[in-house]
Amino acid sequence: MAVYDLDRCTVLLVEDNRYVRNVVENLLRTFRVGNVITAANGQEAVEDLKASRTKGRIASPAPDIVISDLLMAPVNGMLLLRWLREAPESPNRFVPFVMLSGAADSNYVTAARDLGMTEFLAKPFSAHSIYKRLLEVIDYPRQFIATHSYFGPDRRRRKVAAPPNERRVVSEDDVTIVHSTEKVVKPDREIGVWYFRLPNYLKQKVGGQKSSEPGEMPTALLEQAEEKLQRSALDFTEWAQTYLKNLVELCDVALKNPGSRRKHFEEINLLAHELRGQGGTFGYPLITVLGKMLYDATHKGCREDDKGVEIVRAHVDAMRAVLRDKVAGDGGMVGRALLKSLQLAIENHENIE
Repeated sequence: MAVYDLDRCTVLLVEDNRYVRNVVENLLRTFRVGNVITAANGQEAVEDLKASRTKGRIASPAPDIVISDLLMAPVNGMLLLRWLREAPESPNRFVPFVMLSGAADSNYVTAARDLGMTEFLAKPFSAHSIYKRLLEVIDYPRQFIATHSYFGPDRRRRKVAAPPNERRVVSEDDVTIVHSTEKVVKPDREIGVWYFRLPNYLKQKVGGQKSSEPGEMPTALLEQAEEKLQRSALDFTEWAQTYLKNLVELCDVALKNPGSRRKHFEEINLLAHELRGQGGTFGYPLITVLGKMLYDATHKGCREDDKGVEIVRAHVDAMRAVLRDKVAGDGGMVGRALLKSLQLAIENHENIE
């Protein structure tokens, strides 16, 4: 089995949460990725990617892999992915794209897949899950498909029948197949469908060109990455407390401004999304559970009266208790009691006339 060396690789990491961005960057460097470029949102990433094509001055290297958060402003991960796959300025329309998000609901995954995503990495993540995604991108590149409505990796990981509402080409005899710039096999009757079966340049770059089998990175690197992630968890409490403080402040402002609460609940929903995504990564899966509950409770269409604000406060109180008492794991009896207490508080607020 080949042992990969990522020293010649460039990874573009796009994440709006500075704390999480630093953690993931450190993990990538622990895996000995030679060059990690970071951007705080999709807009910064697009500017960096355009710079990689700039002529006449020193330009940043084009990334071999892009890892991007989904929910960001002003340009989110979906828009960044679309730009990479479709824009003439894109430095590499075939670049592997890993979407990183706490919003791992099926509708988000499907939408990202239909824009040309390569892999989806759900938050909370672990060092091992990042390691695994990197290896999947290197070892199992899918052919790219170009049609009038789609450009990206083959969305079928296995050869199965297409869904009844999805039309697919049945025979490769109708498809233009590209193996390289020199080798293009065209059908007798072109129908506007192209398969790109290009050489695995990324595997060659990391030293796996002599093996057709999957490879690995040195196991010691994975152990070091897990240790670094555990040390990063020591800073999580401070970060989470800041987010909880922001939630309380938003509740206070919302109570004083009953006519403009939608924007405050939108901000609350975004903060809940961050807490949902990070808790389990840093040893507090109950924060992920409670963050998910708050996220679901503050979507558009939720109640935004005073009771709705108090329901948000009840979630904040529960999360503060988790951090204060250092309730790790699922919390056992303490965790179940906290969840039951929160549910009772929600029911009480909902039943108060």
